[in-house]
Amino acid sequence: MELLIFYPLGGLCLLLALGVVFNNSPIGSAVSLIGMMLGLAAIFVLLQAHFLAILQVIIYAGAIMVLFMFVIMLLNLKQDLTWKTRDRNLFLSILTGLLVLGVLYKFIELTLGTEFNNPAEVPNTFGTAEEVGTKLFTDYVLPFEVASILLLAAMVGAVVLAKSKLD
Repeated sequence: MELLIFYPLGGLCLLLALGVVFNNSPIGSAVSLIGMMLGLAAIFVLLQAHFLAILQVIIYAGAIMVLFMFVIMLLNLKQDLTWKTRDRNLFLSILTGLLVLGVLYKFIELTLGTEFNNPAEVPNTFGTAEEVGTKLFTDYVLPFEVASILLLAAMVGAVVLAKSKLD
């Protein structure tokens, strides 16, 4: 029964992730990213990680995406963002396509050679507030602080860019 819910959710997340990449508008990309994060929260609910699902909605789809939307609107990007065809872009596009095909081939090769009869056992404490808090403030405190400093630096940089445009 869970697979009947998981596969459509996974497909929806995949389509929204492609919408982030291929959307012409920065606002449209941000809205697609919000939808993808909400789909990911639903997948966390399927895994019985309700706390992680709530964190996904409140922190990522809520706070951080509001920050992204604020920065996008503060920069006041115009809609005249068009790709210019150049020889270098064509070469890099072909090279990137070959790289993606190679990774996809390796992924399929590994997937077909693996048996999925014995799924991993998820511990009972997976996704609880206590488990997340313990891991976040013991094992991952340095990456947590580095991420907060990077977000602060990005916000200050966006304000400086917007202020220089206004002056």
